[in-house]
Parts: sequence; C-alpha cells; structure tokens
Amino acid sequence: MTTVELVCYKYKPLKNGELPLKIRITKDRKIRYVNLGVSTKPEHWDFSKNQPKSNCPNREQLERLIANKIGEVKAQIVELKADRKEFTATSLVQKINNRDKSVSVRELFQAHLKYLAEMNRTGYMLSIRQTFNSLSAFSSSLDIPFSDIDVAWLRRYETWLRKQGKSENTIGIRFRNLRMIYNLAIEKGIVKKEYYPFASYKVSKLHKATAKRAIPKEAIRAIIHYPVKDKDFYTRLAVSLFSFSYFMGGINFVDMAYLSSKNIVGGRLIYTRRKTGKLINLPLSSEALSALEAWKHTGSNYLFPILSSVHKTEQMRLNRLHKVITKVNNALKQLGEHLQLPVKLTTYVARHSFATVLKREGVSTSIICESLGHSSEKTTQIYLDSFENTQIDEAMKHLL
Repeated sequence: MTTVELVCYKYKPLKNGELPLKIRITKDRKIRYVNLGVSTKPEHWDFSKNQPKSNCPNREQLERLIANKIGEVKAQIVELKADRKEFTATSLVQKINNRDKSVSVRELFQAHLKYLAEMNRTGYMLSIRQTFNSLSAFSSSLDIPFSDIDVAWLRRYETWLRKQGKSENTIGIRFRNLRMIYNLAIEKGIVKKEYYPFASYKVSKLHKATAKRAIPKEAIRAIIHYPVKDKDFYTRLAVSLFSFSYFMGGINFVDMAYLSSKNIVGGRLIYTRRKTGKLINLPLSSEALSALEAWKHTGSNYLFPILSSVHKTEQMRLNRLHKVITKVNNALKQLGEHLQLPVKLTTYVARHSFATVLKREGVSTSIICESLGHSSEKTTQIYLDSFENTQIDEAMKHLL
C-alpha cells in the first residue's frame, strides 16, 4: 500500500518564517518527501483541512500546483504498477525528482551536438548546429522548456525564416532537425508527449522536390577537362573535387576532406561514410588518380588540401570545412555559368550525375539506385554493400 498526501511541514520553518509544502509518500512504513518548491505563512494555512485558507495569496495557483503534483506522483505509481516494476518510497522519490530536473532546449541541442562530434558524424552535426544557430538568432533565449515550443511558436519561427529569405528546402531542414530534437526530448522523458506540437504543425508541408541536378556526359567532360592552369586555388580544387566525386561513387565533400593515404588499399578506395557509417569499397580509376595528382606533393597526409594538422579540434575542422565548401561551390557556380550549364553547379551535382549517368547507361537500379542522395540514401547504400566488388567494378566502367 502506497499513500500520497500533502504536508505543510511545520517542523522546520524556513528562515523567513514560512513553512515548506511537501508531498509525503509512505510505502512499507517508509516515509519520503517530495518538495513542491513553494512555501506559505502559517497564518495562511488551514491545518485541520490541510489546505490554504481563503486569505492565502495566490490561493488558486497554489491549489492547482498541489493537485498537479499529487496527480503526477499517483500517475507515476500507476505506471510502475502497470509495468510490474518494484519500487520503494526512496526510489519513487528519486524517479520523480529526476523528472523534475528540467533540461532546456539549448542544453539538449548542445548535448546532442557533443554526441554527434564523438560519433564523428561531422556533416550531420553541421546541419544540427546551423539549426541551433538559427533558433538562437530567432529566439531571445533557448533556455526554455520544450513545452514552450507550441504550434504558435513554430509558426512564428517559420515566418521569421521566410523574412530571412530562406528557401523552402532550407526551412524544411531546420524544422526536421528541430522535430528530431523534440522527439529526443520525449524519448528522454524531458517533455510529455501531450505537448508535442508537430502532430498539428506538419513539417511535410515544407518539403519541396529538388530540381534534378544531374548533367549530361558532355557537360561532365567539359568540367573534368577544364583548363585550370593559371587559375586560382579554389577553382583548381573545385575541378579536382568534382572529378574525384564523379568517378568515385559520388563521394561527398566531407568524406573527401577526411580521405588520407590510408584509404587507398590495393588500388581501391576504402572508407567509411561519416554520415551513415557504411563501408565503401570502390575501384580507384585512372581518372580519379588524375584528380589527386595535382595535390600529391602538398606535404599533408590528407589526399586533398582541405584539412591539415593545424586543425586540431573538431570546431577548427568544422570551421575549415564550412569555409572551403563555400569557396569551392562559389568556384563551381562561376564555372557552370561560364560553361552555360542549365543547373547551378555544386559538388552535389557530381554525386547526382554519377547515379543518373549509370542508370541511363542501363546499369541496374539495384546497384545504383535513383534515390541516391534523395529520399532513401540508406537503402541505396545497403544495395551497394550487398553486391560483389566485380559487379560494382563493371558498373563503374560506364562513367565516360
């Protein structure tokens, strides 16, 4: 038998003379208390009825707080009994106190960013950090409980993003990241499911199908063979990265940045994708080796001059990656305009073109799925992992 009752604790008055209010839990003759965090003056409390007197300031709010807390404790007991979990008065109080330790939106974002850094999920961490920075700029403070983020709050944030001139897809990414953090908060017991705002506010409405970014072989040849002699550093690097990505399975920028000589084994490129943790094993073509040739004598262990031993911390590496990808994509954009390409040229175009060119050449979609980089990258990667190297090697011959 477990009893839950309110107590105006008159045995230990506070320094200001007020009496603390507590919830007394009794189980197996053991008594433990849960502090409500509020107190009242003795003259404002009716000890016979165990409730605040009519002259008690903020009486209605105090009664609502007491009722809610008692209801929470009883609900916790019911939950434990329903799950047939043993508990004592002490363990029950500890569980309730842990639930009361509020974790703010800012704290959970920062904790998750730290986790992603430890897992070396650099690309995804950068996306979450951008969302965190965006929310910080929108809100006066993120030291708020998750329950404060309601539908009205989300609508204000969407309006703010649109006034910032953000694209539909960028807005969608910001909201999907925020929704993921909110779901994490629910999973960790930081906020109750009943406060979940995304049941009414549909993030799916923010999705806009991205225009196809693949370019034909003629355009790819023009980029690969673009005369870079006497061009600036970032134009030369941009052409090398685009070419290498295209010939090496559409490898993305972040994965290229971290490649070192250790990733070349027996004429093959072997690396683990930082985004998905999947192992990639592809033949290192002569065209890919040619893209690396210009950077062979840079004195760095990295294959491309993006990162170096100077970038010792994760934050330094993130800052460097952000700087280089911005300059590389600017260089590719200018190159695309010079070549009069129908799409805005970025490193991602190489990835998308890799998949599309192979499909148009009749390569099985089971090997190179059309959804590469779209809705189901994990599924695509699972398909790639399931085939023998010889099948992938044969498919790679169709790239030019």
